[in-house]
Amino acid sequence: MKTILFTLCMSVSLMLAAQNNSTAMNLYDIALEDIDGNAMDLSAYKGKKILFVNVASKCGFTPQYEDLEKMSALYKDKLVVIGLPCNQFMSQEPGTNEDIKEFCSSTYGVTFPMTDKIEVKGPNQHPLYKWLTNKALNGKVSSSVKWNFQKYLVDENGQLLDYFYSTTKPMSNKITKYL
Repeated sequence: MKTILFTLCMSVSLMLAAQNNSTAMNLYDIALEDIDGNAMDLSAYKGKKILFVNVASKCGFTPQYEDLEKMSALYKDKLVVIGLPCNQFMSQEPGTNEDIKEFCSSTYGVTFPMTDKIEVKGPNQHPLYKWLTNKALNGKVSSSVKWNFQKYLVDENGQLLDYFYSTTKPMSNKITKYL
């Protein structure tokens, strides 16, 4: 009986240790590629908040690019906006990286960093979105990406602050109160 109890206690201790190790996953160690295919080093943004936004060119929320660009310029000393193109919601981002870059630049004057097209949910979910949506990894909250232009705000030390659904406009007080 003592052996069984000891084994059970050890198993629980190991599980807790594993959970504690997973919460220590560092956002800045996650690899991303920019829209031009170059490595993107998130640690370059230490000391600034980061707003991650899954974006799409053919969505009802696409005009939010305008406010994302405005936010990026207005808060440039303390915030980096990063757009992450995704084609998982009704195929609203069908273009190539070059198409996306041209559209964002010519239509909305986007100058904030954009990544390669990624998946934000499902079996091929990008490691960044695994971190953003999993409490065991981000230490804050679990969530799921419901649609294009869902936003995740991370603090200056790489800790998740909050997330906001697509209907929350970038310049909303819900977001800007953190800035």
